[in-house]
Amino acid sequence: MLFFFSVILYPVCMRIMLASANNHKLEEFRMIFPGHELVLAPSFDCEETGETFIENALIKANALRALYPDQVILADDSGLIVDALPGELGVRTARFGSQEAGRLLDAGERNCLLLKKLAGIPWEKRTGRFVCALALIWGNGRTAVVQETVEGHIVEKETGIHGFGYDPVFMINGQDRTTAELGEQVKCAISHRGRAARRMSLIIKQIEGEEYEQ
Repeated sequence: MLFFFSVILYPVCMRIMLASANNHKLEEFRMIFPGHELVLAPSFDCEETGETFIENALIKANALRALYPDQVILADDSGLIVDALPGELGVRTARFGSQEAGRLLDAGERNCLLLKKLAGIPWEKRTGRFVCALALIWGNGRTAVVQETVEGHIVEKETGIHGFGYDPVFMINGQDRTTAELGEQVKCAISHRGRAARRMSLIIKQIEGEEYEQ
């Protein structure tokens, strides 16, 4: 019994630098990792050349770790896969429509383009999924990676004011509202990023336990 108390009582605060310039993601991660200090990387930008979400998460994590070798680094690569549009989103989610437009589109423009491309497609074929890969680097280069997915459908019109990105056009299976209508607490509980972060939090707790035992 004394052994279990010693595990529970170790310090629970870790400073984690997020390999992103996205304030929305920072706020989500702060909600998911309470008790830890999460900060954005100063002016961080990195070319994502991977063919999978995990590859891109590792590219970003290693690029930031090279700049801040003493920091614990957390990198996220997320995206939307739409079954009716194979290969158009996925790891290229943020660049969706940019080739035709000749520039990067903002979130609202991407959502409008997605709905336009899916016009006339019935509900049962508007399936898709959000994917989130997380890469954590700490210590002398130890690395952990997790990936989670949440299944859903693309709705026919934008709805909701919460969240960001494709949240207003995506409805998670089992819900009757878009992700942008759920509110941050509910979204974090069931989203792809929330699922991945909860798995990563178990790894972070293990790291803290190891540090406490040293």
